[in-house]
Amino acid sequence: MASPPVDPSSREAFPRKQSAPFKFLVPLVYAPVLPLIRIALRKNPVVRDRLFTAVLAGAFAHGFYLVTDIYDAESK
Repeated sequence: MASPPVDPSSREAFPRKQSAPFKFLVPLVYAPVLPLIRIALRKNPVVRDRLFTAVLAGAFAHGFYLVTDIYDAESK
């Protein structure tokens, strides 16, 4: 099996690196924040639990958004 011929004029001299969209990098921000909330607010359990719940709900909402966006793109 021979590979198809490659047109050298169609390739760039330096191919661009593909970077991940920002929406996929957001978990790298809120994932370490969750344990830091538990550790930093150890003395104030009411605020700690409310803030932890709010960040966790935001994380689930973001995940739901990503999944529905993928399913929406696949259905078209």
